[in-house]
Amino acid sequence: MNVQEAIEIRRAYRAIEPIDITEDLIKDLAYHASLAPSCYNNQPWRFIFVKNPEKLREIHNALSSGNDWAKKASMIIAVYSEKEYDCIIGEREYYLFDTGIAVAFMILRATELKMVAHPIAGYDPEKVKRILEIPENAILITLIVVGKHSEEATSNLSSKQREAELKRPPRKSFEEFARVI
Repeated sequence: MNVQEAIEIRRAYRAIEPIDITEDLIKDLAYHASLAPSCYNNQPWRFIFVKNPEKLREIHNALSSGNDWAKKASMIIAVYSEKEYDCIIGEREYYLFDTGIAVAFMILRATELKMVAHPIAGYDPEKVKRILEIPENAILITLIVVGKHSEEATSNLSSKQREAELKRPPRKSFEEFARVI
């Protein structure tokens, strides 16, 4: 699979089933994220790979009700950073941008490995930070839910979520998000 194919087939599926999470898999995902560009190569991203069933259950209690599907995940990756970890040039703070690129690299690698890596925003960030002992000053940017897509794993999805599984949501047209001058 090439990069174009990974980008085109990547989906934020919710119908997932567990997969075997190995040390090699975790290191592979982390390695590919580490190859992302960052301002002065500061690499401001921090990841916590949560696969321990007890810790996963604790995180489940911090999820929004619309993310009940994430409880089937084999692993949840907490992504955080601090603005001091990266360049601050005037009013431009690069840590969120650079961390986002690393997350994109990780998601594309997971896609290439035929996994779902679904970033979510529906959780209580302070609760997750306490559970995972993330520094108080850090910003918990996202949680990435990891599993394998399964067309049968829809029992804990709402009807709207089941519908979204069937086809890629529409994308904005070129004219809506870009212009050429």
